[in-house]
Amino acid sequence: MKVIVVGCGRVGATLAGLLASEGHDVQVIDRRPKAARRLPDSPRIRFHEGNGYSRAVLEAAGVEYADALVAVTSGDNSNIVSARTAKETYRVPNVLARIHDPSRADIYRELGIPTIASVRWTVHQIHQMLLHRHLSPEISFGNGETLLYRSELPAYLTGRPLAEFEVDGEIRVVEVTRAGRSLIPAHSTPAQAGDLVTFAVAAIALGRLRGFLDKELGT
Repeated sequence: MKVIVVGCGRVGATLAGLLASEGHDVQVIDRRPKAARRLPDSPRIRFHEGNGYSRAVLEAAGVEYADALVAVTSGDNSNIVSARTAKETYRVPNVLARIHDPSRADIYRELGIPTIASVRWTVHQIHQMLLHRHLSPEISFGNGETLLYRSELPAYLTGRPLAEFEVDGEIRVVEVTRAGRSLIPAHSTPAQAGDLVTFAVAAIALGRLRGFLDKELGT
């Protein structure tokens, strides 16, 4: 991908380095020239000094050919203007904005721009890990409303169809790692001892999933 990262703080620089290490071409924009020192030495990363909502700067970074733009500066207003410009003026296919004030996230979502609300996401992840410590979070979607979780199934569930653990609109079994091999289970696939199961689960249903996994035989 060709990705523009607006903001070269810790988040932006780390993201740029990760994307470059995966083979993507990354253009980084920041109004502070010294911010470029945060970036790793990579031929796939190019730094541009200026504001991320400036059309001249965006065009110098190749916004007209970009596959994605991520706005992660320290200012909510700057992020959303950069994101809206990329989406509405240049039709960048994939645009994300970091939002520090979670109360604004719904407004931006109505504009069709997914947001990462840093405080809310972090609190949500900590909260879920405290309550569901035996579940391993893999990835979250949106602002944490839907998640992928992995867990080894308890022995008492062996032999039962994996579809029994699904709840329409709340929980889906999407993958099973069995004896080191991954498979997508059929509706009738039974659980086997040692299965590591990946669930897609609504955040509001984590308690129900925990109930499936914590319940002891005969209770």
